[in-house]
Amino acid sequence: MSLAKLLEEDRRLAILRLLESQQGYHLNDSVVQDALSRLGHAVSRDQVRADFAWLDEVGLLNVEVVLDRVHIAKLTSRGVDVAKGLATVPGVKRPRPGD
Repeated sequence: MSLAKLLEEDRRLAILRLLESQQGYHLNDSVVQDALSRLGHAVSRDQVRADFAWLDEVGLLNVEVVLDRVHIAKLTSRGVDVAKGLATVPGVKRPRPGD
């Protein structure tokens, strides 16, 4: 597997876990971009939005666009299962036990 693919899968898991850690299971693209940077994933806002779109397409979160510029991602119940390692989805890294 290529390094780019490994980073992509890890970044998608990180997004799900960030959302799962929030009381309302939602965050905006700006906050997610900043949090990903602190987790070692320095990516553009466009990349965060592309990940949001992909995760939305596979049913792990829903995206709402507010004021035509702020993208808010909200985790689905399936997304919670993937974030916790209870379900797997190709394209998203599976968390290790104890992570």
